[in-house]
Amino acid sequence: MITLLVGENSFEIQRTLDDIISGFDGNVEKIEGSELQVSQLPDIFMGVSLFADKRLVVIRNLSENKSVWPVLDDWLTKISDDIHVVLVEPKPDKRTSTYKSLQKNADVYEFLEWSDRDVTAAEKWVAAEADKLGVDMNKKLIQTLVQWVGVDQWQLFHALEKLLLTDDISVESIKNTIDPNPVENVFNLFETALRGDTKTLNQIMKTLEKTEDVYRLTALLSSQAFQLLVVASAGKSDNVAKDFAIHPYVVSKLSPIAKRLGKSDASKIISIFTELDDDMKLSRAEPWLLVERALIKVANI
Repeated sequence: MITLLVGENSFEIQRTLDDIISGFDGNVEKIEGSELQVSQLPDIFMGVSLFADKRLVVIRNLSENKSVWPVLDDWLTKISDDIHVVLVEPKPDKRTSTYKSLQKNADVYEFLEWSDRDVTAAEKWVAAEADKLGVDMNKKLIQTLVQWVGVDQWQLFHALEKLLLTDDISVESIKNTIDPNPVENVFNLFETALRGDTKTLNQIMKTLEKTEDVYRLTALLSSQAFQLLVVASAGKSDNVAKDFAIHPYVVSKLSPIAKRLGKSDASKIISIFTELDDDMKLSRAEPWLLVERALIKVANI
């Protein structure tokens, strides 16, 4: 028997794998697929154990192995009925003949990573997980947690574990107990610049320098600048959230800022970040300095 767990949602993959392992009575063989040799395949797929009637073999990242992956389909129909092979593949090449053979000969489960469009799914999942853990949360608290943490299931799960130890769960306790997601941090930085508060801007920058990747931060800032321009340019009949796939929560936060700035100033901010992108590519100065300089320009609009 062979099972393929595919996708970049590592939380759901690990949970499914844990369920498979918990249902197996014996020692689990765990193998790093990228290090396998072709000569080891007969023992893995056909070998029997002197100490157990059944075997469970978990192989991760086998598709990264350029010598073994192409010949794997030759073994799929030869696996002993007493052996359960579980392949864990975050990003296999679905165009390969091996993957196509797995689709025919294996139980395939795909787990996609959530995006900002999956907020509703995340809220439903948090509600179900909170119920399982015994964390008492109403709809407003669940929405607050997802907005604050984001849609990463690992972070949401760990946040629920922290809240399990909290006596009185409230919006304030969530924000005091749980670390915000990077997008929330970056929005606070962007919003501070838009308010013209250069003193607080400098303080936030010093904190983010210790925790964030400057290039990722720059990309998030540029994305938020674009979203601001979209909101500022929208007409009364436009559905910004739907038409541009911007989360309604983000639209609600940007709308008052967009109304205050208008399309003209929002366009100026886009020009600032376009210049920042050019400066970063040409390494005109240290990256963090370039980001701070751009944000100060935003603050002075």
